[in-house]
Amino acid sequence: MLKERLTAFSDGVIAIIITIMVLELKAPHEASLGALAPLASAFLAYALSFAHIAIYWNSHHHLFQATRRVSGAILWANTHLLFWLSLVPFSTAWLSETHFARAPVAVYGLSLLAPSIAYYFLSRALIRAGALAPKVAEAIGADVKGWVSMAFYVCGVALAFAYPYASMGLYAIVAVIWFIPDRRIEGRLEAEGEPD
Repeated sequence: MLKERLTAFSDGVIAIIITIMVLELKAPHEASLGALAPLASAFLAYALSFAHIAIYWNSHHHLFQATRRVSGAILWANTHLLFWLSLVPFSTAWLSETHFARAPVAVYGLSLLAPSIAYYFLSRALIRAGALAPKVAEAIGADVKGWVSMAFYVCGVALAFAYPYASMGLYAIVAVIWFIPDRRIEGRLEAEGEPD
């Protein structure tokens, strides 16, 4: 299978996920700025979820930019990632509806942890299949950012039942960590003279 088909399908699913999330932001019926105040938790939940989905899209793009071929195992690993990402709109909606209550904050953390684990499995499937250029596979390495992210998600889930806002802070920190450019793959592609 051509990797372009996989990336096009993945891009479409991610676009739908974002669309579903934004549809949860209901416009107020009043024409005053004060009418926006009750939407604050919904907007914050949407913004954080949008950031996480965008990070996955960006990382997925870089990973498949460096991919030379796609196997059945890679297709299933990618589908596994998309499944977990597709649940983020549900957890985001519950989180915003309940104004960051404890159980929804924990479920939200799980909905962020699961794609993180799935992305790790996808990257390992690509490495095992020899689908990545050797220098790129080497660059992915131990994936310290990935492991740190998973640890923050686990801590956030554990904290959610006592300190839900601290959990939300941890989830936001993960997004900030990934906003800092990760040049592992980009740098190797440039070194090999491949297009970015």
